[in-house]
Amino acid sequence: MHESNGGETGSGARSPLVSAGELLARLGEPGLRVVDARFELGVPAAGEAMYQAGHVPGAVYLDLDRDLADPPGDRGRHPLPDPDAFAAKLGQLGVGDEHEVVVYDQTGTMYAARAWWLIRYLGADRVRFLDGGFRAWQAAGGPVTTEVPSYPPARFTPRPRRDMVVEAGELQARLGDEGLRLLDARAPERYRGEVEPIDAVAGHIPGAVNRPFAAGMGEKGLLPPEELRRVFRVEELRDDLEVVAYCGSGVSAAHLVLSLEVAGRGGVRLYPGSWSEWSRRGLPVAKGDEEAGA
Repeated sequence: MHESNGGETGSGARSPLVSAGELLARLGEPGLRVVDARFELGVPAAGEAMYQAGHVPGAVYLDLDRDLADPPGDRGRHPLPDPDAFAAKLGQLGVGDEHEVVVYDQTGTMYAARAWWLIRYLGADRVRFLDGGFRAWQAAGGPVTTEVPSYPPARFTPRPRRDMVVEAGELQARLGDEGLRLLDARAPERYRGEVEPIDAVAGHIPGAVNRPFAAGMGEKGLLPPEELRRVFRVEELRDDLEVVAYCGSGVSAAHLVLSLEVAGRGGVRLYPGSWSEWSRRGLPVAKGDEEAGA
């Protein structure tokens, strides 16, 4: 796990990460809210069950399917939730405009990344990600409780940052644009179209290169910034390029956006519908490795 006690990314900006030690030292601060976003795709009820069995003291729970996404449909398997509805949910939980937010999941992976990205997308500036997740919290000796907190209702004002997203129509219109770099965050075999366990069509968006989000994970959390820069070939993502990340349904791509920010390459946009929407709409499909032989 990479130490992130208020540290800096490669770009000199404050890291979006927070270490278990820093969170432990700040636990109970009135201006801090902690969000538990644990989830399991194959067992949707597991996340809330884990929360009920024990969580970081003061943490509130957000469910991927119920809170962090709208129901699946034409916009993909995990379309973005309605901004007003999600803001109202945050307010009901006691998360308001005045709070700094820390999110976590089991091990510091895509579920917390979705919450981190989504709360920022709605306009919050002070949102951080617990590096290593609940496992790191326990390893650091952090207390665990089954008590569900009850905060006074707060006001979270939704201010969606539309420049953080790209929609399918824009991507389709820009296929072949040399100023656009598409990053596919899925596993290599799904990117190449060799297997597709979930969606009806196998393959990737033409022109996309594969940068599996899981490559940024070490044994205890995210790799250090210099390793992330190497693994994700950040030197190729020049400042004059517009970089867009996508995955199967817009969840693991949020983790790639996080990793790139830690590595010093901020400003990466997300295609929320991702492959689940793109393939459903019958848009162009490529297979194989775009970088093979390069």
